[in-house]
Amino acid sequence: MLMPPEPDARARKRFCLVLVKPTHYDDDGYVIQWFRSAIPSNSLACIYGLARELADEQVLGANVDIEIHAFDESNTRIRPERLARMIRAADAGMVMLVGVQSNQTPRALDIARPLRAMGIQVGIGGFHMSGVISMIDGDDDALREAQAMGLSIFAGEAEGRLEEVLHDAYIGELKPLYNFMKDLPGIEGVSIPFLGRERVTRTAGAVTSFDAGRGCPFQCSFCTIINVQGRTSRRRSPDDIEKIVRENIAQGLSRFFITDDNFARNKDWEIILDRLIYLREVEQMDFSFIIQVDTLCYRTPRFVEKCRRAGVKRVFIGLENINPDNLAAAKKKQNKITEYRQMLLAWQQASILTYAGYIIGFPGDTPESVAREIEIIKRELPVDVLEFFYLTPLPGSEDHKKLFRGGVWMDPDLNKYDLFHITTGHPLMSREEWTRAYEQAWESFYSTEHVTTVMRRAAALHGFGATLFAITWFKCSIEIEKLHPLESGFLRMKFRRDRRPTFPREPVWSFYPKFAWETLVKNARWIYTYLRLRRIYLSIKHDPKRYEYRDLAITPVEEDEEVSSRELFQSAAAQAYVSQEQRLKRVREGEAA
Repeated sequence: MLMPPEPDARARKRFCLVLVKPTHYDDDGYVIQWFRSAIPSNSLACIYGLARELADEQVLGANVDIEIHAFDESNTRIRPERLARMIRAADAGMVMLVGVQSNQTPRALDIARPLRAMGIQVGIGGFHMSGVISMIDGDDDALREAQAMGLSIFAGEAEGRLEEVLHDAYIGELKPLYNFMKDLPGIEGVSIPFLGRERVTRTAGAVTSFDAGRGCPFQCSFCTIINVQGRTSRRRSPDDIEKIVRENIAQGLSRFFITDDNFARNKDWEIILDRLIYLREVEQMDFSFIIQVDTLCYRTPRFVEKCRRAGVKRVFIGLENINPDNLAAAKKKQNKITEYRQMLLAWQQASILTYAGYIIGFPGDTPESVAREIEIIKRELPVDVLEFFYLTPLPGSEDHKKLFRGGVWMDPDLNKYDLFHITTGHPLMSREEWTRAYEQAWESFYSTEHVTTVMRRAAALHGFGATLFAITWFKCSIEIEKLHPLESGFLRMKFRRDRRPTFPREPVWSFYPKFAWETLVKNARWIYTYLRLRRIYLSIKHDPKRYEYRDLAITPVEEDEEVSSRELFQSAAAQAYVSQEQRLKRVREGEAA
Protein backbone atom coordinates (compact mmCIF):
# COMPACT_ATOMS: atom_id res chain seq x y z
CA MET A 1 0.00 0.00 0.00
CA LEU A 2 1.31 3.47 -0.85
CA MET A 3 2.25 5.72 2.05
CA PRO A 4 0.03 8.84 2.07
CA PRO A 5 1.63 12.27 2.25
CA GLU A 6 2.31 13.63 5.73
CA PRO A 7 -0.91 15.18 7.13
CA ASP A 8 -1.17 18.93 7.18
CA ALA A 9 -2.51 19.80 10.61
CA ARG A 10 -3.57 23.32 9.60
CA ALA A 11 -6.73 22.50 7.61
CA ARG A 12 -8.63 19.79 5.78
CA LYS A 13 -8.07 19.57 2.07
CA ARG A 14 -10.19 18.35 -0.83
CA PHE A 15 -9.23 16.22 -3.80
CA CYS A 16 -11.89 16.40 -6.54
CA LEU A 17 -12.14 13.29 -8.69
CA VAL A 18 -14.43 13.62 -11.71
CA LEU A 19 -15.30 10.40 -13.55
CA VAL A 20 -16.75 10.74 -17.06
CA LYS A 21 -17.97 7.93 -19.31
CA PRO A 22 -18.04 9.55 -22.79
CA THR A 23 -20.54 8.70 -25.49
CA HIS A 24 -19.88 9.39 -29.19
CA TYR A 25 -21.18 11.44 -32.12
CA ASP A 26 -24.03 10.68 -34.50
CA ASP A 27 -23.69 11.06 -38.27
CA ASP A 28 -24.60 14.75 -38.00
CA GLY A 29 -21.82 15.37 -35.51
CA TYR A 30 -24.00 15.75 -32.40
CA VAL A 31 -23.35 13.95 -29.13
CA ILE A 32 -25.62 10.91 -28.75
CA GLN A 33 -27.39 11.77 -25.53
CA TRP A 34 -30.77 11.07 -23.95
CA PHE A 35 -33.03 12.16 -21.13
CA ARG A 36 -32.93 8.46 -20.20
CA SER A 37 -30.27 6.28 -21.81
CA ALA A 38 -30.49 2.53 -22.44
CA ILE A 39 -27.36 0.82 -21.15
CA PRO A 40 -25.71 1.50 -17.77
CA SER A 41 -21.93 1.86 -17.69
CA ASN A 42 -20.26 -0.84 -15.63
CA SER A 43 -16.85 0.79 -16.07
CA LEU A 44 -18.19 3.90 -14.36
CA ALA A 45 -19.69 1.81 -11.55
CA CYS A 46 -16.44 -0.13 -11.04
CA ILE A 47 -14.23 2.96 -10.84
CA TYR A 48 -16.71 4.77 -8.61
CA GLY A 49 -16.83 1.79 -6.26
CA LEU A 50 -13.04 1.62 -6.06
CA ALA A 51 -12.71 5.39 -5.52
CA ARG A 52 -15.43 5.33 -2.85
CA GLU A 53 -13.51 2.75 -0.83
CA LEU A 54 -10.21 4.62 -1.21
CA ALA A 55 -11.94 7.79 -0.01
CA ASP A 56 -13.22 5.94 3.06
CA GLU A 57 -9.71 4.69 3.72
CA GLN A 58 -8.30 8.25 3.44
CA VAL A 59 -5.50 7.05 1.18
CA LEU A 60 -4.37 10.62 0.42
CA GLY A 61 -3.96 11.46 4.07
CA ALA A 62 -6.09 11.76 7.18
CA ASN A 63 -6.83 15.40 6.39
CA VAL A 64 -7.62 14.96 2.67
CA ASP A 65 -11.23 14.34 1.63
CA ILE A 66 -11.72 12.68 -1.75
CA GLU A 67 -14.82 14.10 -3.40
CA ILE A 68 -16.12 11.92 -6.24
CA HIS A 69 -18.44 12.92 -9.08
CA ALA A 70 -19.56 10.35 -11.69
CA PHE A 71 -21.18 11.32 -15.01
CA ASP A 72 -22.40 9.18 -17.90
CA GLU A 73 -22.48 11.41 -20.96
CA SER A 74 -25.15 9.25 -22.60
CA ASN A 75 -27.63 10.87 -20.17
CA THR A 76 -25.79 13.93 -18.81
CA ARG A 77 -24.43 16.96 -20.62
CA ILE A 78 -20.68 17.37 -20.08
CA ARG A 79 -19.33 20.93 -19.99
CA PRO A 80 -15.53 20.93 -19.63
CA GLU A 81 -15.47 24.45 -18.18
CA ARG A 82 -17.76 23.34 -15.34
CA LEU A 83 -15.60 20.31 -14.62
CA ALA A 84 -12.59 22.59 -14.49
CA ARG A 85 -14.32 24.90 -11.99
CA MET A 86 -15.17 21.94 -9.75
CA ILE A 87 -11.54 20.88 -9.66
CA ARG A 88 -10.16 24.40 -9.22
CA ALA A 89 -12.49 24.89 -6.25
CA ALA A 90 -10.69 22.00 -4.53
CA ASP A 91 -7.06 21.77 -3.49
CA ALA A 92 -6.25 19.21 -6.19
CA GLY A 93 -8.04 16.89 -8.58
CA MET A 94 -8.31 15.28 -11.97
CA VAL A 95 -10.78 14.13 -14.63
CA MET A 96 -10.80 10.45 -15.52
CA LEU A 97 -12.31 9.43 -18.85
CA VAL A 98 -13.32 5.86 -18.03
CA GLY A 99 -14.35 2.83 -20.06
CA VAL A 100 -13.62 4.60 -23.34
CA GLN A 101 -14.39 2.37 -26.33
CA SER A 102 -12.92 2.96 -29.78
CA ASN A 103 -16.02 4.75 -31.09
CA GLN A 104 -16.00 7.00 -28.00
CA THR A 105 -12.34 7.98 -28.29
CA PRO A 106 -12.81 11.02 -30.58
CA ARG A 107 -15.43 12.44 -28.21
CA ALA A 108 -13.24 11.66 -25.19
CA LEU A 109 -10.35 13.59 -26.72
CA ASP A 110 -12.67 16.51 -27.53
CA ILE A 111 -13.70 16.64 -23.86
CA ALA A 112 -10.07 16.44 -22.75
CA ARG A 113 -8.69 19.10 -25.07
CA PRO A 114 -10.21 22.19 -23.37
CA LEU A 115 -9.54 20.67 -19.94
CA ARG A 116 -5.87 20.34 -20.73
CA ALA A 117 -5.84 23.90 -22.10
CA MET A 118 -7.14 25.00 -18.69
CA GLY A 119 -4.38 23.08 -16.93
CA ILE A 120 -6.57 20.27 -15.61
CA GLN A 121 -5.03 16.82 -15.16
CA VAL A 122 -6.80 14.23 -17.33
CA GLY A 123 -6.49 10.45 -17.52
CA ILE A 124 -8.03 8.13 -20.10
CA GLY A 125 -8.62 4.38 -19.94
CA GLY A 126 -10.89 1.75 -21.38
CA PHE A 127 -11.04 -0.80 -24.15
CA HIS A 128 -9.47 1.29 -26.90
CA MET A 129 -6.26 2.27 -25.14
CA SER A 130 -5.94 -1.14 -23.50
CA GLY A 131 -6.72 -2.96 -26.76
CA VAL A 132 -4.22 -1.18 -28.99
CA ILE A 133 -1.48 -1.53 -26.36
CA SER A 134 -2.28 -5.24 -26.00
CA MET A 135 -2.48 -6.08 -29.72
CA ILE A 136 -0.41 -3.55 -31.72
CA ASP A 137 1.98 -2.21 -29.09
CA GLY A 138 0.23 1.15 -28.89
CA ASP A 139 0.84 1.99 -32.56
CA ASP A 140 -2.33 4.08 -32.74
CA ASP A 141 -2.97 7.67 -33.85
CA ALA A 142 -5.54 8.36 -31.11
CA LEU A 143 -3.17 7.15 -28.43
CA ARG A 144 -0.43 9.37 -29.80
CA GLU A 145 -2.81 12.33 -29.92
CA ALA A 146 -3.78 11.73 -26.30
CA GLN A 147 -0.12 11.63 -25.29
CA ALA A 148 0.64 14.80 -27.22
CA MET A 149 -2.17 16.56 -25.32
CA GLY A 150 -0.61 15.50 -22.03
CA LEU A 151 -3.22 12.90 -21.08
CA SER A 152 -2.24 10.09 -18.74
CA ILE A 153 -2.96 6.75 -20.44
CA PHE A 154 -4.25 3.88 -18.31
CA ALA A 155 -4.16 0.37 -19.81
CA GLY A 156 -5.56 -2.59 -17.89
CA GLU A 157 -7.86 -2.78 -14.89
CA ALA A 158 -7.94 -0.40 -11.94
CA GLU A 159 -8.36 -2.82 -9.02
CA GLY A 160 -5.31 -2.39 -6.80
CA ARG A 161 -3.91 0.36 -9.06
CA LEU A 162 -6.26 3.32 -8.65
CA GLU A 163 -4.60 4.38 -5.42
CA GLU A 164 -1.31 4.96 -7.25
CA VAL A 165 -3.03 7.14 -9.84
CA LEU A 166 -4.81 9.24 -7.20
CA HIS A 167 -1.61 9.68 -5.23
CA ASP A 168 0.26 10.85 -8.34
CA ALA A 169 -2.57 13.22 -9.27
CA TYR A 170 -2.66 14.67 -5.75
CA ILE A 171 1.00 15.68 -5.95
CA GLY A 172 0.62 16.78 -9.60
CA GLU A 173 2.85 14.08 -11.07
CA LEU A 174 0.65 11.80 -13.17
CA LYS A 175 2.68 9.36 -15.25
CA PRO A 176 2.26 9.46 -19.06
CA LEU A 177 1.39 5.75 -19.04
CA TYR A 178 0.13 3.23 -16.51
CA ASN A 179 0.40 -0.12 -18.25
CA PHE A 180 -0.99 -3.14 -16.39
CA MET A 181 -2.00 -5.23 -19.39
CA LYS A 182 0.28 -8.10 -18.39
CA ASP A 183 -0.89 -8.13 -14.79
CA LEU A 184 -4.66 -8.61 -14.61
CA PRO A 185 -5.88 -8.40 -11.00
CA GLY A 186 -8.12 -10.72 -9.07
CA ILE A 187 -11.54 -9.24 -8.38
CA GLU A 188 -12.75 -11.40 -5.49
CA GLY A 189 -13.29 -9.42 -2.31
CA VAL A 190 -12.39 -6.05 -3.84
CA SER A 191 -14.60 -2.98 -3.96
CA ILE A 192 -17.95 -3.69 -5.57
CA PRO A 193 -19.27 -1.74 -8.60
CA PHE A 194 -21.62 0.94 -7.36
CA LEU A 195 -23.43 4.07 -8.52
CA GLY A 196 -25.82 6.21 -6.51
CA ARG A 197 -29.53 6.12 -7.23
CA GLU A 198 -29.49 9.66 -8.67
CA ARG A 199 -27.14 8.43 -11.41
CA VAL A 200 -28.78 5.08 -12.08
CA THR A 201 -32.26 6.53 -12.50
CA ARG A 202 -30.96 8.32 -15.58
CA THR A 203 -31.03 4.96 -17.38
CA ALA A 204 -34.30 3.61 -18.75
CA GLY A 205 -35.92 1.41 -16.14
CA ALA A 206 -33.31 2.38 -13.53
CA VAL A 207 -31.09 -0.56 -14.48
CA THR A 208 -27.71 -0.73 -12.75
CA SER A 209 -24.85 -3.07 -13.57
CA PHE A 210 -22.02 -5.18 -12.23
CA ASP A 211 -19.59 -7.78 -13.49
CA ALA A 212 -19.66 -11.13 -11.70
CA GLY A 213 -16.53 -12.19 -13.54
CA ARG A 214 -14.09 -11.26 -16.28
CA GLY A 215 -12.35 -13.20 -19.01
CA CYS A 216 -13.68 -15.58 -21.67
CA PRO A 217 -12.20 -18.94 -22.75
CA PHE A 218 -13.25 -18.67 -26.38
CA GLN A 219 -11.16 -17.23 -29.23
CA CYS A 220 -13.57 -15.28 -31.46
CA SER A 221 -11.43 -13.24 -33.85
CA PHE A 222 -13.72 -10.18 -33.81
CA CYS A 223 -13.72 -9.93 -30.00
CA THR A 224 -11.72 -7.41 -27.96
CA ILE A 225 -12.65 -8.73 -24.52
CA ILE A 226 -10.37 -11.76 -24.69
CA ASN A 227 -7.39 -9.52 -25.46
CA VAL A 228 -8.18 -6.90 -22.81
CA GLN A 229 -9.68 -8.94 -19.97
CA GLY A 230 -7.97 -12.21 -20.85
CA ARG A 231 -9.14 -15.78 -21.36
CA THR A 232 -8.84 -16.91 -17.75
CA SER A 233 -11.91 -16.65 -15.55
CA ARG A 234 -11.58 -14.16 -12.70
CA ARG A 235 -14.65 -13.73 -10.59
CA ARG A 236 -16.29 -12.06 -7.64
CA SER A 237 -17.33 -14.25 -4.75
CA PRO A 238 -20.98 -15.09 -4.02
CA ASP A 239 -20.60 -12.84 -0.95
CA ASP A 240 -19.59 -9.99 -3.27
CA ILE A 241 -22.66 -10.57 -5.46
CA GLU A 242 -24.97 -10.65 -2.46
CA LYS A 243 -23.44 -7.43 -1.17
CA ILE A 244 -24.00 -5.75 -4.55
CA VAL A 245 -27.66 -6.80 -4.59
CA ARG A 246 -28.31 -5.79 -0.99
CA GLU A 247 -26.66 -2.36 -1.31
CA ASN A 248 -28.67 -1.56 -4.42
CA ILE A 249 -31.94 -2.88 -3.00
CA ALA A 250 -31.31 -0.62 0.00
CA GLN A 251 -31.28 2.42 -2.30
CA GLY A 252 -34.37 1.28 -4.19
CA LEU A 253 -32.71 -0.32 -7.23
CA SER A 254 -33.76 -3.84 -8.18
CA ARG A 255 -32.90 -4.33 -11.86
CA PHE A 256 -29.40 -5.47 -12.78
CA PHE A 257 -27.40 -6.03 -15.95
CA ILE A 258 -24.62 -8.57 -15.33
CA THR A 259 -22.09 -7.38 -17.89
CA ASP A 260 -19.94 -10.54 -18.07
CA ASP A 261 -19.40 -11.34 -21.73
CA ASN A 262 -20.38 -14.91 -20.82
CA PHE A 263 -21.87 -15.46 -17.38
CA ALA A 264 -22.28 -19.18 -18.09
CA ARG A 265 -18.51 -19.66 -18.08
CA ASN A 266 -18.14 -18.19 -14.61
CA LYS A 267 -16.97 -21.22 -12.61
CA ASP A 268 -19.11 -20.13 -9.67
CA TRP A 269 -22.30 -19.66 -11.67
CA GLU A 270 -24.25 -22.23 -9.66
CA ILE A 271 -23.14 -20.98 -6.26
CA ILE A 272 -24.01 -17.42 -7.31
CA LEU A 273 -27.42 -18.43 -8.66
CA ASP A 274 -28.17 -20.45 -5.53
CA ARG A 275 -27.39 -17.42 -3.39
CA LEU A 276 -29.69 -15.25 -5.51
CA ILE A 277 -32.42 -17.89 -5.41
CA TYR A 278 -32.20 -17.86 -1.62
CA LEU A 279 -32.59 -14.09 -1.53
CA ARG A 280 -35.64 -14.26 -3.82
CA GLU A 281 -37.39 -17.35 -2.50
CA VAL A 282 -36.53 -17.32 1.20
CA GLU A 283 -35.98 -13.63 1.97
CA GLN A 284 -38.63 -12.64 -0.59
CA MET A 285 -36.44 -9.95 -2.18
CA ASP A 286 -37.70 -8.72 -5.55
CA PHE A 287 -35.05 -8.19 -8.22
CA SER A 288 -34.29 -9.22 -11.80
CA PHE A 289 -31.34 -9.64 -14.15
CA ILE A 290 -30.20 -9.38 -17.73
CA ILE A 291 -27.29 -11.69 -18.59
CA GLN A 292 -25.11 -12.62 -21.58
CA VAL A 293 -24.26 -16.24 -22.39
CA ASP A 294 -22.97 -18.53 -25.14
CA THR A 295 -25.08 -20.83 -27.28
CA LEU A 296 -24.06 -24.07 -25.57
CA CYS A 297 -24.72 -23.22 -21.93
CA TYR A 298 -28.29 -24.49 -22.13
CA ARG A 299 -26.79 -28.00 -22.06
CA THR A 300 -25.33 -27.41 -18.59
CA PRO A 301 -27.58 -29.23 -16.12
CA ARG A 302 -29.74 -26.87 -14.05
CA PHE A 303 -28.31 -23.70 -15.61
CA VAL A 304 -31.39 -22.39 -17.42
CA GLU A 305 -33.79 -23.39 -14.66
CA LYS A 306 -31.67 -21.77 -11.95
CA CYS A 307 -31.38 -18.61 -14.06
CA ARG A 308 -35.17 -18.46 -14.10
CA ARG A 309 -35.46 -18.93 -10.34
CA ALA A 310 -32.69 -16.38 -9.68
CA GLY A 311 -34.64 -13.69 -11.53
CA VAL A 312 -33.12 -13.67 -15.01
CA LYS A 313 -35.69 -12.04 -17.29
CA ARG A 314 -33.63 -11.43 -20.43
CA VAL A 315 -30.69 -13.24 -21.95
CA PHE A 316 -28.39 -12.07 -24.72
CA ILE A 317 -26.93 -14.86 -26.85
CA GLY A 318 -24.14 -14.45 -29.38
CA LEU A 319 -25.79 -16.32 -32.25
CA GLU A 320 -23.57 -14.36 -34.70
CA ASN A 321 -24.43 -16.36 -37.86
CA ILE A 322 -26.09 -19.51 -39.18
CA ASN A 323 -23.44 -20.27 -41.81
CA PRO A 324 -20.90 -22.77 -40.39
CA ASP A 325 -18.16 -21.49 -42.68
CA ASN A 326 -18.61 -17.95 -41.36
CA LEU A 327 -18.57 -19.18 -37.76
CA ALA A 328 -15.40 -21.20 -38.38
CA ALA A 329 -13.70 -18.23 -40.05
CA ALA A 330 -14.40 -16.15 -36.95
CA LYS A 331 -13.16 -18.96 -34.63
CA LYS A 332 -16.70 -19.26 -33.28
CA LYS A 333 -16.68 -23.05 -33.47
CA GLN A 334 -18.53 -23.37 -30.17
CA ASN A 335 -21.70 -22.25 -31.98
CA LYS A 336 -23.46 -25.36 -33.28
CA ILE A 337 -26.25 -24.51 -35.71
CA THR A 338 -27.79 -27.96 -35.24
CA GLU A 339 -28.69 -26.94 -31.69
CA TYR A 340 -29.85 -23.37 -32.21
CA ARG A 341 -33.56 -24.14 -32.13
CA GLN A 342 -33.34 -26.46 -29.13
CA MET A 343 -31.22 -23.88 -27.30
CA LEU A 344 -33.62 -21.01 -27.93
CA LEU A 345 -36.61 -23.14 -26.93
CA ALA A 346 -34.93 -23.98 -23.62
CA TRP A 347 -34.80 -20.27 -22.75
CA GLN A 348 -38.29 -19.62 -24.10
CA GLN A 349 -39.78 -22.42 -22.01
CA ALA A 350 -38.19 -20.84 -18.93
CA SER A 351 -40.12 -17.62 -19.75
CA ILE A 352 -36.88 -15.72 -20.42
CA LEU A 353 -36.84 -13.19 -23.25
CA THR A 354 -34.15 -14.01 -25.82
CA TYR A 355 -31.95 -11.44 -27.54
CA ALA A 356 -29.47 -12.62 -30.14
CA GLY A 357 -26.67 -10.84 -31.95
CA TYR A 358 -26.15 -11.43 -35.68
CA ILE A 359 -23.13 -10.24 -37.63
CA ILE A 360 -23.37 -9.28 -41.30
CA GLY A 361 -20.25 -9.03 -43.42
CA PHE A 362 -18.37 -12.28 -42.94
CA PRO A 363 -16.13 -13.06 -45.94
CA GLY A 364 -18.61 -15.48 -47.50
CA ASP A 365 -21.64 -13.20 -47.18
CA THR A 366 -23.47 -11.85 -50.22
CA PRO A 367 -26.68 -9.78 -50.36
CA GLU A 368 -28.53 -12.92 -51.49
CA SER A 369 -27.08 -15.18 -48.80
CA VAL A 370 -27.81 -12.66 -46.03
CA ALA A 371 -31.43 -12.23 -47.17
CA ARG A 372 -31.89 -16.00 -47.38
CA GLU A 373 -30.44 -16.56 -43.90
CA ILE A 374 -32.68 -13.94 -42.31
CA GLU A 375 -35.74 -15.59 -43.83
CA ILE A 376 -34.60 -18.94 -42.47
CA ILE A 377 -34.14 -17.48 -38.99
CA LYS A 378 -37.61 -15.95 -39.13
CA ARG A 379 -39.19 -19.29 -40.04
CA GLU A 380 -37.14 -21.74 -38.03
CA LEU A 381 -35.62 -20.10 -34.94
CA PRO A 382 -37.71 -18.81 -31.99
CA VAL A 383 -35.68 -15.73 -31.12
CA ASP A 384 -37.61 -12.78 -29.69
CA VAL A 385 -35.22 -9.98 -30.56
CA LEU A 386 -32.47 -10.08 -33.16
CA GLU A 387 -29.93 -7.28 -33.37
CA PHE A 388 -27.65 -6.88 -36.33
CA PHE A 389 -24.06 -5.67 -36.46
CA TYR A 390 -21.57 -5.01 -39.21
CA LEU A 391 -18.48 -7.19 -38.96
CA THR A 392 -16.07 -4.57 -37.63
CA PRO A 393 -12.31 -4.83 -37.04
CA LEU A 394 -12.43 -3.34 -33.56
CA PRO A 395 -9.05 -2.13 -32.29
CA GLY A 396 -7.95 -4.71 -29.76
CA SER A 397 -9.30 -7.65 -31.76
CA GLU A 398 -7.38 -10.24 -33.78
CA ASP A 399 -9.25 -9.11 -36.91
CA HIS A 400 -7.99 -5.55 -36.47
CA LYS A 401 -4.44 -6.69 -35.79
CA LYS A 402 -4.33 -8.76 -38.98
CA LEU A 403 -5.67 -5.95 -41.15
CA PHE A 404 -3.42 -3.38 -39.46
CA ARG A 405 -0.28 -5.48 -39.85
CA GLY A 406 -1.27 -6.32 -43.42
CA GLY A 407 -1.70 -2.68 -44.39
CA VAL A 408 -5.36 -3.18 -45.35
CA TRP A 409 -7.47 -0.01 -45.47
CA MET A 410 -9.63 0.65 -42.42
CA ASP A 411 -11.61 3.83 -41.86
CA PRO A 412 -9.41 6.25 -39.87
CA ASP A 413 -12.43 7.78 -38.08
CA LEU A 414 -12.76 5.86 -34.82
CA ASN A 415 -16.20 7.38 -34.25
CA LYS A 416 -17.52 4.85 -36.80
CA TYR A 417 -16.29 1.80 -34.91
CA ASP A 418 -19.67 1.26 -33.23
CA LEU A 419 -20.68 -1.89 -35.20
CA PHE A 420 -23.27 0.29 -36.95
CA HIS A 421 -21.00 1.59 -39.73
CA ILE A 422 -18.85 -0.02 -42.40
CA THR A 423 -15.17 0.50 -41.57
CA THR A 424 -13.33 -1.67 -44.11
CA GLY A 425 -13.84 -3.40 -47.44
CA HIS A 426 -15.58 -6.70 -48.16
CA PRO A 427 -14.34 -9.36 -50.63
CA LEU A 428 -17.72 -10.06 -52.23
CA MET A 429 -19.90 -7.00 -51.63
CA SER A 430 -19.53 -3.37 -52.60
CA ARG A 431 -20.10 -0.81 -49.88
CA GLU A 432 -23.58 -0.15 -51.26
CA GLU A 433 -24.48 -3.85 -51.37
CA TRP A 434 -23.22 -4.42 -47.85
CA THR A 435 -25.18 -1.42 -46.57
CA ARG A 436 -28.35 -2.57 -48.26
CA ALA A 437 -27.98 -6.15 -46.99
CA TYR A 438 -27.64 -4.80 -43.47
CA GLU A 439 -30.60 -2.43 -43.75
CA GLN A 440 -32.82 -5.08 -45.32
CA ALA A 441 -32.03 -7.47 -42.46
CA TRP A 442 -33.49 -4.98 -39.98
CA GLU A 443 -36.46 -4.25 -42.24
CA SER A 444 -37.24 -7.93 -42.74
CA PHE A 445 -36.99 -9.09 -39.15
CA TYR A 446 -38.95 -6.11 -37.77
CA SER A 447 -41.64 -6.13 -40.43
CA THR A 448 -45.16 -6.00 -39.03
CA GLU A 449 -45.80 -9.51 -40.31
CA HIS A 450 -42.81 -11.01 -38.50
CA VAL A 451 -43.15 -9.13 -35.21
CA THR A 452 -46.74 -10.39 -35.13
CA THR A 453 -45.36 -13.92 -35.46
CA VAL A 454 -42.83 -13.27 -32.70
CA MET A 455 -45.58 -12.11 -30.35
CA ARG A 456 -47.75 -15.11 -31.22
CA ARG A 457 -44.87 -17.42 -30.35
CA ALA A 458 -44.20 -15.59 -27.10
CA ALA A 459 -47.87 -15.70 -26.16
CA ALA A 460 -47.98 -19.44 -26.77
CA LEU A 461 -44.84 -20.13 -24.72
CA HIS A 462 -44.70 -17.54 -21.92
CA GLY A 463 -45.95 -14.14 -20.75
CA PHE A 464 -45.17 -11.72 -23.53
CA GLY A 465 -45.62 -8.15 -22.30
CA ALA A 466 -41.84 -7.64 -22.31
CA THR A 467 -41.74 -8.81 -25.92
CA LEU A 468 -43.94 -5.90 -27.00
CA PHE A 469 -41.68 -3.38 -25.30
CA ALA A 470 -38.48 -4.92 -26.68
CA ILE A 471 -39.79 -5.08 -30.24
CA THR A 472 -41.04 -1.49 -30.07
CA TRP A 473 -37.66 -0.32 -28.76
CA PHE A 474 -35.67 -2.03 -31.49
CA LYS A 475 -38.02 -1.21 -34.34
CA CYS A 476 -38.30 2.48 -33.45
CA SER A 477 -34.61 2.93 -32.71
CA ILE A 478 -33.68 1.76 -36.18
CA GLU A 479 -36.56 3.19 -38.18
CA ILE A 480 -37.03 6.52 -36.37
CA GLU A 481 -33.84 7.40 -34.51
CA LYS A 482 -31.53 5.84 -37.13
CA LEU A 483 -29.38 4.56 -34.27
CA HIS A 484 -28.56 1.10 -33.05
CA PRO A 485 -31.00 0.14 -30.26
CA LEU A 486 -28.12 -0.27 -27.78
CA GLU A 487 -27.34 3.42 -28.29
CA SER A 488 -30.93 4.55 -28.16
CA GLY A 489 -32.90 6.01 -25.27
CA PHE A 490 -35.92 8.05 -24.21
CA LEU A 491 -36.14 11.61 -25.53
CA ARG A 492 -33.09 12.63 -27.51
CA MET A 493 -31.14 15.63 -26.24
CA LYS A 494 -29.07 17.87 -28.52
CA PHE A 495 -27.09 20.98 -27.69
CA ARG A 496 -26.06 23.38 -30.42
CA ARG A 497 -22.58 23.92 -29.00
CA ASP A 498 -21.91 20.22 -28.45
CA ARG A 499 -21.10 19.38 -32.02
CA ARG A 500 -18.01 17.65 -33.32
CA PRO A 501 -15.32 20.23 -34.15
CA THR A 502 -15.13 18.95 -37.74
CA PHE A 503 -18.74 20.10 -38.29
CA PRO A 504 -19.86 23.73 -38.53
CA ARG A 505 -21.91 25.15 -35.66
CA GLU A 506 -25.51 25.70 -36.75
CA PRO A 507 -27.04 29.17 -36.24
CA VAL A 508 -29.60 29.62 -33.48
CA TRP A 509 -32.43 30.46 -35.88
CA SER A 510 -31.89 27.16 -37.73
CA PHE A 511 -30.93 24.70 -34.99
CA TYR A 512 -33.72 25.17 -32.44
CA PRO A 513 -36.77 25.11 -34.77
CA LYS A 514 -35.34 22.11 -36.61
CA PHE A 515 -34.62 20.22 -33.39
CA ALA A 516 -38.06 21.04 -31.95
CA TRP A 517 -39.81 19.78 -35.09
CA GLU A 518 -37.59 16.68 -35.21
CA THR A 519 -38.44 15.89 -31.58
CA LEU A 520 -42.16 16.34 -32.16
CA VAL A 521 -42.23 14.16 -35.29
CA LYS A 522 -40.07 11.41 -33.81
CA ASN A 523 -42.08 11.15 -30.61
CA ALA A 524 -45.31 11.06 -32.60
CA ARG A 525 -43.90 8.21 -34.68
CA TRP A 526 -42.80 6.34 -31.52
CA ILE A 527 -46.29 6.66 -30.05
CA TYR A 528 -47.98 5.63 -33.31
CA THR A 529 -45.74 2.58 -33.70
CA TYR A 530 -46.26 1.50 -30.10
CA LEU A 531 -50.05 1.84 -30.33
CA ARG A 532 -50.12 -0.08 -33.62
CA LEU A 533 -48.05 -2.92 -32.13
CA ARG A 534 -50.09 -2.82 -28.94
CA ARG A 535 -53.27 -3.41 -30.92
CA ILE A 536 -51.67 -6.53 -32.35
CA TYR A 537 -50.52 -7.55 -28.88
CA LEU A 538 -54.00 -7.14 -27.41
CA SER A 539 -55.62 -9.11 -30.21
CA ILE A 540 -53.23 -11.98 -29.52
CA LYS A 541 -53.61 -11.67 -25.75
CA HIS A 542 -57.38 -11.99 -25.94
CA ASP A 543 -57.33 -14.80 -28.50
CA PRO A 544 -58.75 -17.84 -26.64
CA LYS A 545 -56.63 -20.12 -28.84
CA ARG A 546 -53.35 -18.29 -28.27
CA TYR A 547 -51.78 -21.29 -26.47
CA GLU A 548 -52.57 -23.52 -29.44
CA TYR A 549 -50.40 -21.57 -31.85
CA ARG A 550 -47.56 -23.58 -33.38
CA ASP A 551 -45.10 -23.10 -36.18
CA LEU A 552 -41.81 -24.79 -37.05
CA ALA A 553 -39.77 -22.48 -34.81
CA ILE A 554 -41.57 -23.41 -31.59
CA THR A 555 -42.25 -27.06 -32.38
CA PRO A 556 -40.35 -29.17 -29.83
CA VAL A 557 -37.20 -30.75 -31.23
CA GLU A 558 -37.46 -34.53 -31.51
CA GLU A 559 -34.36 -36.66 -30.99
CA ASP A 560 -34.78 -38.36 -34.33
CA GLU A 561 -35.76 -35.19 -36.15
CA GLU A 562 -34.56 -35.14 -39.74
CA VAL A 563 -32.36 -32.09 -40.19
CA SER A 564 -32.90 -32.41 -43.91
CA SER A 565 -36.47 -31.23 -43.36
CA ARG A 566 -35.27 -27.78 -42.36
CA GLU A 567 -34.00 -25.13 -44.72
CA LEU A 568 -31.40 -24.10 -42.16
CA PHE A 569 -29.37 -27.14 -43.27
CA GLN A 570 -29.81 -26.96 -47.04
CA SER A 571 -26.72 -24.92 -47.95
CA ALA A 572 -23.55 -26.77 -48.92
CA ALA A 573 -21.73 -25.41 -45.87
CA ALA A 574 -24.52 -26.50 -43.54
CA GLN A 575 -24.72 -29.98 -45.05
CA ALA A 576 -20.96 -30.43 -44.71
CA TYR A 577 -21.19 -29.28 -41.10
CA VAL A 578 -24.07 -31.65 -40.31
CA SER A 579 -22.19 -34.57 -41.88
CA GLN A 580 -19.18 -33.78 -39.73
CA GLU A 581 -21.29 -33.53 -36.57
CA GLN A 582 -22.96 -36.87 -37.36
CA ARG A 583 -19.56 -38.53 -37.83
CA LEU A 584 -18.35 -37.13 -34.51
CA LYS A 585 -21.53 -38.36 -32.82
CA ARG A 586 -20.98 -41.89 -34.16
CA VAL A 587 -17.38 -41.81 -32.93
CA ARG A 588 -18.47 -40.67 -29.46
CA GLU A 589 -21.17 -43.34 -29.31
CA GLY A 590 -18.64 -45.99 -30.39
CA GLU A 591 -16.19 -44.92 -27.70
CA ALA A 592 -18.94 -44.95 -25.08
CA ALA A 593 -19.92 -48.48 -26.10
